[in-house]
Amino acid sequence: MPSRIFHKGRVFTLSFAHLSHDLFPAFLAPMLPLLIEKLGLSFLFASLLDVVRRIPFLLNPFLGLLAERAGARYFVIFTPAITAISMSFVGLASSAWMLLVLLFIAGLSATLFHIPSPVMIKESAGDKVGLGMSLFMVGGEAARTLGPLLITAAISWWGIEGAYRLMPLGIVASVILYSKLHTLRPQLSLQKPRQKGDTKALLVRYFPFFSAIGGFILFQAWMKTALVLFLPVYLGEKGYGLWYAGISLALLEFFGILGALTAGHYSDKIGRPKILLIISIAQAGLMTGFLLSSQTFMLPFLGLLGFFLFASGPVIMASVQDTNTSMPTFMNSLYMGVNFGLTSAVVVCVGTLGDALGLAQTYWICALMGYGCIGVALVLPRAIAAGKAA
Repeated sequence: MPSRIFHKGRVFTLSFAHLSHDLFPAFLAPMLPLLIEKLGLSFLFASLLDVVRRIPFLLNPFLGLLAERAGARYFVIFTPAITAISMSFVGLASSAWMLLVLLFIAGLSATLFHIPSPVMIKESAGDKVGLGMSLFMVGGEAARTLGPLLITAAISWWGIEGAYRLMPLGIVASVILYSKLHTLRPQLSLQKPRQKGDTKALLVRYFPFFSAIGGFILFQAWMKTALVLFLPVYLGEKGYGLWYAGISLALLEFFGILGALTAGHYSDKIGRPKILLIISIAQAGLMTGFLLSSQTFMLPFLGLLGFFLFASGPVIMASVQDTNTSMPTFMNSLYMGVNFGLTSAVVVCVGTLGDALGLAQTYWICALMGYGCIGVALVLPRAIAAGKAA
């Protein structure tokens, strides 16, 4: 029987693990302008870097079985060091293909970390799973805020080739995690429970629901890709320095933490469709305002934009979990597949347009595409209601 005790020390250790791991994947976007210049990368190839590091997430079911057999705690212990090593060597990559290999390794390590860690949090938090998950998520979001600032400072001091000097941070984190977690014997089951149901019938029944959710993801992905992956490159082309770009990205991510924590709570109170409609209107208007703003107002626009841009994630995931089905795991995996496929396609499109038109015009296209979320949000109430009733 699972313990109802909240193991505060273990939860904070796992939150620290999340912080120390996710710090390093956050290096890519601030490094991108220098990598493009150093290796002569096209925007299309730069967009493929983000796709390549996401590919290992498609291997979740197989890697979950591996984690269960190999000892889940060791994945949490050693992946911060592995991710730190691979991401710290990115600045030393002498070819585009070496860059792809390093980012694939980093993506594989990130997948291995994120498979067992939420399960370990659930077991460690007892009857306060919500609190445990919140603390765990704060660790990851804090990493995405601090990561751009840390790598920007490193590049300013040592140049992009000197970023490897940050590697010991991840290695030391793994040493600390080993001392705290190596004796832990969690009673985990990472295998997904067997669920009964007709998958073909579910696909037909929930096609309208996933079409609407997919439409929202598709239109929003244009703005997310532009801001999360290419923001430092865009600001560099506008004449802003490396520090300004790093601070801008950190600000976007920091307000994203607040948005993600706020939207899920209020979606329980006033309904998920209403929250998504508010998000849609706000993010489209703020993206336009950001593109029209002067330097004085650019950072405030970015902060507000981050708040609304990242607020939709927990609301959409909650909507998927609200569906009335005997196969929730299948539904979640279907959502993850739709999210990965559509986002990856948009990332490639943004890179292609950046090469053909330049980032300035591409950003305007991304802003216009963002208005499509409003149209989708207007039909979401019916789609979500159908998902609950099906």
